Amino acid sequence: MFEFRNGSLHAESVPLEAVAREFGTPCFVYSRAALAAALAQFQSACSGHDTLICYAMKANSNLAILGLFAGMGAGFDIVSGGELARVIAAGGDPRKVIFSGVGKSAAEMRYALESGIMCFNVESAAELARLAAVAADMRRRAPVSFRVNPDVDARTHPYISTGLKESKFGVEFEAAPELYRAASRLPQIEVVGIDCHIGSSLTEYAPLVAALDKMLALVDRLAAEGIRLRHLDLGGGLGIRYRDETPPDVSAYLREVFGRVGARGLKLLFEPGRSLVGNAGLLLTRIEYLKPGAARNFVVVDAAMNDLIRPALYEAWHAIVAVRNSEQPGTVYDVVGPVCESADFLGKGRELAVSEGDLLAVMSAGAYAMCMSSNYNSRPRAAEVMVDGDRAYAVRERERPEALFALEHLLR
Repeated sequence: MFEFRNGSLHAESVPLEAVAREFGTPCFVYSRAALAAALAQFQSACSGHDTLICYAMKANSNLAILGLFAGMGAGFDIVSGGELARVIAAGGDPRKVIFSGVGKSAAEMRYALESGIMCFNVESAAELARLAAVAADMRRRAPVSFRVNPDVDARTHPYISTGLKESKFGVEFEAAPELYRAASRLPQIEVVGIDCHIGSSLTEYAPLVAALDKMLALVDRLAAEGIRLRHLDLGGGLGIRYRDETPPDVSAYLREVFGRVGARGLKLLFEPGRSLVGNAGLLLTRIEYLKPGAARNFVVVDAAMNDLIRPALYEAWHAIVAVRNSEQPGTVYDVVGPVCESADFLGKGRELAVSEGDLLAVMSAGAYAMCMSSNYNSRPRAAEVMVDGDRAYAVRERERPEALFALEHLLR
């Protein structure tokens, strides 16, 4: 949904130059059509099977995106009470919400139970005990699955690999049967499912299938003991194309899953995040200065690591293109921002034919971008814009400087 027309990069039918004029820079620009198509592709691949796609909203929690997905029938994977509040504000159905995360507070548990969520993905014995106590105090039963750590190597960046034994996430595979037995004896707990999630940005689905096989063996073992589960949550983690990756084929992966699950009668839950939103957005930024040097040449733009931290955090690669095509020969630049850190870069060693004042698009910035942004250096957060056909809408206003200290107080 992002392509050049007459030498100018467009989002659907809207020139990005027009977006910059109306909304300023830096700003995130999303394609409604690309978002809808990504979810529809996943839903189509699930056709004929008992499934629920729970969007992992940590990837991008803008209300407009949540509202779009809710309207298409999606559920949501949340990791905080704040994310649950966003789902409800966007018109999402709490009964399609699964609550993951290792550090759920008692207040968050209470809020989720009051809201009637589908399931808690419990990640420790201590969390189970707390949830049982909260449910007892409320005279409710809490629906529970355990996030089981299958100790499968996702072969991704260590910061986003979550399925190995040393991970903080989930319960150990060997300890899971006894935890299920303990949970099934608690009157405040309703055991309904099992969950796993081995990592993010996977470029092959073999590790996911290996994890599935271990989960199915555990499901069968529990069933033999009389603990029959209603759903199997296989998490998310499918990658996208940032540079030269070949993302897993969703349909092929799901055919493998459905074939292996067979006739067990399990509802299947999936938690795609990046794969739904990553390539549906970009970061639009304007060049402030060109700064040539003996060792390196720099393009200094008005976006920075506080807007998009992935390159600084993971050395992640995003394509960076000039919004206006040029036939002039390019110069190799590092694209950097105004933040006072040497790690403040959006891309290194990029060949660009640009001038001061030109616009650049940092591609594949729909996931883990705005949602991880900060106010470092007292920089207001960027605007967010949704393009729908030939119209562009502000779906988050640019943060105003006075909002940066609105909650602070001088000592008198």
